[in-house]
Amino acid sequence: LVSFTGRHLPQLRPFLNELLDRIAALGRAHEFARPHSPHSAPDFGESHLQGLLAELLEPYRSDDADRVAITGDDVAIDDRGATPIALVIHELATNAAKYGSLSAPEGKVTINIARDGDALTIVWTESGGPAVVETPTRTGFGTHLAELSVGRQLGGSISRDWRPEGLRATIRLDVSRVHRDAGT
Repeated sequence: LVSFTGRHLPQLRPFLNELLDRIAALGRAHEFARPHSPHSAPDFGESHLQGLLAELLEPYRSDDADRVAITGDDVAIDDRGATPIALVIHELATNAAKYGSLSAPEGKVTINIARDGDALTIVWTESGGPAVVETPTRTGFGTHLAELSVGRQLGGSISRDWRPEGLRATIRLDVSRVHRDAGT
């Protein structure tokens, strides 16, 4: 339906392509975290945060394995946490590919995950891309949606630090909100 609309309204194609990318990312997150039988289980590993992030960021890795690095703690994740986290990571990656570190051949993204008791912090750090001259003043649809998802679905927050060398986004969550059994 989205593609059909885009064929008939060419002025909407950029927006609709971005929407299709988001829907695909959510589909990958859902496939990653949904219950599986032994026959339907995907081959990208157990349902853990690092595996989900690796799956979502695979298209940005290209031939350079160091272009995207995921480090730190790993936590179990299910559909409750996977969908909003996928939205946020997809939004960050899309913006990095358009304007940030992933728009330059030498650009890199490092994601560090830290768990401290019930607190989960995910830090997205860009480097090697175009220099950040000023803090963006416009907030797009995807950024707004990501903030709502983290706030409402995960009870967390996102903060952004626009450093000259690239964006550093910090996502703070309660670990019990990313997996139903995490609090036990």
